[in-house]
Amino acid sequence: MHTPEEMTQWGRWIGERLTQGEVLALYGGLGVGKTTLVRGIAEALHVQEPVTSPTYTIINEYEGDMPIYHIDAYRLRGSDDAFSIGIEDYLYGNGICIIEWAERIQEVLPVEAISVDISIIGETDRLLTLTHPRFMV
Repeated sequence: MHTPEEMTQWGRWIGERLTQGEVLALYGGLGVGKTTLVRGIAEALHVQEPVTSPTYTIINEYEGDMPIYHIDAYRLRGSDDAFSIGIEDYLYGNGICIIEWAERIQEVLPVEAISVDISIIGETDRLLTLTHPRFMV
């Protein structure tokens, strides 16, 4: 990918294929496009409000075709912090749970979570890797 628009397009592609109760674990450093990807997912699920990074709020909830729980785990220090925010309600809720910085709370993620790794491979180029049997192409 070369542009934020392409990242948003991939988000839409992913969002069109998600079903209720799924968890997306997003991996990648600062500025790789995780929130941009989430914006595309939200577009695909007809969220009308602006999608912003939940860095300081930790969780943003959006209503669309189904609820989206957008979590930023950067400030969490592991499973104890995750449980203190009620993570299990989001992981096993009736919507889509998307977690940025998922490596910070890896031990609480469901085994069936969809892994999305975003890597910087050039100044403006990104490599997006989805790991889940349903997304094998």
